Amino acid sequence: MLATVLAALRERLVVGMTTKDLATLAVAELKVLGGKPAFLGYQGFPEALCVSVNNEVVHGIPNTRQVIKKGDVVSMDFGVVYKGMITDSAISVVAGTTTDDNVSRLVKQTEAALNAGINAVRDGATVGDIGAAVQKVLDKNKFGIVRDLVGHGVGHELHEDPNIPNYGRSGTGPVLQAGMTIAIEPMATLGSHEVFVAHDGWTVMTNDGSLSAHFEHTVLITQNGAEILTKLP
Repeated sequence: MLATVLAALRERLVVGMTTKDLATLAVAELKVLGGKPAFLGYQGFPEALCVSVNNEVVHGIPNTRQVIKKGDVVSMDFGVVYKGMITDSAISVVAGTTTDDNVSRLVKQTEAALNAGINAVRDGATVGDIGAAVQKVLDKNKFGIVRDLVGHGVGHELHEDPNIPNYGRSGTGPVLQAGMTIAIEPMATLGSHEVFVAHDGWTVMTNDGSLSAHFEHTVLITQNGAEILTKLP
């Protein structure tokens, strides 16, 4: 369900839409599928979808004033509840087209970092194995790695143990076991890793105003690797 909604958002996002338009679309798509939004009302969050644009890293609140412009980096983070279980996933897309190679590289390589983290998952792997794999890709591209926010366990609750940072050393941290479900979510910037929370109490922004990207999948740990539960069609 979650993958289907994000795929629809990616396909229908166009320059001139507002971030609220995206949230409205997400809610309508999910209603047809029979799920419920996991974020709406979570610790007081007022919307079903997080939409974070350019220097907004995560937790942006959709609104009718924020119009998406050509070349904007738009991150969409969504959660679904179905039969008491929760999934969590995010994608970043460039609105329209861009001639800035750094912007294209930021989006492409942040997703590559997510895939590297997933490839490190298996029964008996450590949280540090995932963090090290993500960090290797982001460091190679000289991106800022957001350290104040992390991936996490997910399933019965939206945020469960263990925390999964996007940096670390292989062989360190909690050991993962087959049957666990976790959300891996690299957040990278074209500048500093430092962030702050805006006046709305939710939106996390880069300190230096640099652009950011965010990708996330919920994965099931298996004996030999990972099954991506939120894989887009």
